This record gives sequence, C-alpha cells and structure tokens, in this order.
Amino acid sequence: MTNTAVPEFQHRTVLLDEAVDALAIAGVRADGTYIDGTFGRGGHSRLLLSRLGPNGRLIAFDKDPQAIATAQQITDPRFTIVHDSFATMTQALAERGIDKVDGVLLDLGISSPQVDDAARGFSFRNDGPLDMRMDTTRGISAAEWLATESVETLEKVIRNYGEERFAFQIAKAIAARRAVEPISTTRQLAGIVAGAVKTREKGKDPATRTFQAVRIFVNQELEDLEAGLKQAYDALAPGGIMAVISFHSLEDRIVKQFFAARVNVPQPDRRLPIRAVDLPQPEMKLLAKMKPSDAEVDANPRARSAVMRVAVRLPLPGKTA
Repeated sequence: MTNTAVPEFQHRTVLLDEAVDALAIAGVRADGTYIDGTFGRGGHSRLLLSRLGPNGRLIAFDKDPQAIATAQQITDPRFTIVHDSFATMTQALAERGIDKVDGVLLDLGISSPQVDDAARGFSFRNDGPLDMRMDTTRGISAAEWLATESVETLEKVIRNYGEERFAFQIAKAIAARRAVEPISTTRQLAGIVAGAVKTREKGKDPATRTFQAVRIFVNQELEDLEAGLKQAYDALAPGGIMAVISFHSLEDRIVKQFFAARVNVPQPDRRLPIRAVDLPQPEMKLLAKMKPSDAEVDANPRARSAVMRVAVRLPLPGKTA
C-alpha cells in the first residue's frame, strides 16, 4: 500500500477531493488504469491510490527531480512514476503495454515547494539564481535565455505569455541591463521590470506577469499542454474521464477550447440529404466546471485562480462504454 509519511516539502493540493471524485473511481472502474499527469508532491496520486482496487494502476508524470524523489517514496506496486512531461504520455503508455486508460488528471502550474524554494528561481519574493526550469537536469535556464534572446522575441514572449502591456519597455530594459552585466538573479530581473513598468496593478507586483511569461516559455508549458491534452484524449477509453485544473487564463483558454471542439461538433446544413446516423457526433460531454470554495481559498490563497474542467469521452455511435 502507499507510504503515508509526510512529504518533505509541504504543499496544499488544490481541489484535492473534488478532482479525484470527478474521475468516478468506483465499482469496476476501481480496477482501471489512471494517469496523474503532474505528480507534484503527490496529493492527488495518494488519494487516487486509496480509491483504486487491487488490480488498479496509476501512472504519474513529473518533470521536477524533487517531485520524482518524493514519488519514489511510494512503494505501492500499483504506482509508476515517469520522469518526464505528460506530453510524452503516448510513448510512456506504449512502453508499458497500456492501450487505454480510464481517467486522466492534469493539475497544471507550479507547486508551492517550487515557488518557495529561492534556489529554483520561480519567485521574486526571495533572491535566488534565475533558473525557472521545472526539470533542472535538462534545457537552458531563464538566465541563459535572457542573455541571448533578441529584443523582439523577448517582447513577444512577455506580451503573449504574460499578457503584459509594457512588454516592449521591459524587453528593452532587459537588453540594456545585460549589455552592462549578466542578469543572473531573480531580484535583478524583478528590479529591471519594476523600473520599466510605470503603471502598477493594485495588489500585484509589477514583475508578476514577466516572471510568469519567462517561466511558461522556458518550460514550454503551453506547448506541453496542447500536446498532452490530445494524447490524454487519445488514451481515454470510451467512458473515460479527463479532469484539468488550470491556474491562469492562458491555460484555461486552451483547455476550454480543446473540450469545446469535441463537445460542439459542427453540423451540416439540415437541407442536405444526410441520414441521422451519418451526422457528426460529439466526442466528449462536459461534466463540470468548478472553482475552489471560499474556505479552500481562505486556507490556501494560491488556490484562488484555479479552475477545473471535467469531461467524459463518449462511446462511438452504436457502441457502449
């Protein structure tokens, strides 16, 4: 069974019970195969394992070596951890001889231990090296990227991924500073942004949007999300459920559009001589859209922006799940 020891890094899992409940693990589904696409510190995975039957199986993914170390403490034989992005789901399942799964949970964004550890470089609250990689074993750090990227690309990334209206001014300020000295710490970058942003949003540090943009770009978060959603859908058996928790509008928009494209199937002109059986059929059905309760947000303010969308894969016409 699962190891019940308290994880080394404290993290409050957002929508813990709601997300696991959404996968409807009961009856014959308890012996199915499920995916936790973002292990984090294991909150969802541990609760999922507690719901699985003796023949159930859980495959979890994470890019963060610290998350992998935590996952390796779980000795449950029904559990497998994969050190990679959930965007490698198709390959990972094929390597393990798994054709279809009964549920997929994706909890996007970054975990509290990542934010709170100054050495990871995700936050400007405490000074630390400007890294921002979720997987510190591969890829280039934020500092390395900022040192070499063109002003035009810097502006585009900060504008598109951070939704920052002062993107041009920030990109120019970064280029000007790196010509004088390397930008290697979080406090340096936060200071550069603060000097370039002239109008501040109430209750929000001026560096918030830029840090989000750089983190998303360095980790290819949106590209991974788009690929992961498609692979998760392809892996779902008919009747399989997908639950996705997003934490900002860019993520949620991708999830919303992905589900909508499979729920709202365009229909041909009714005047055309097409049999009802030949009409395009929806591939998914939306089950829920949910946000954390006021009580959860009070206990964990980082949950306030979370949105969970849940959908089920429908059987093919004429077939049952």
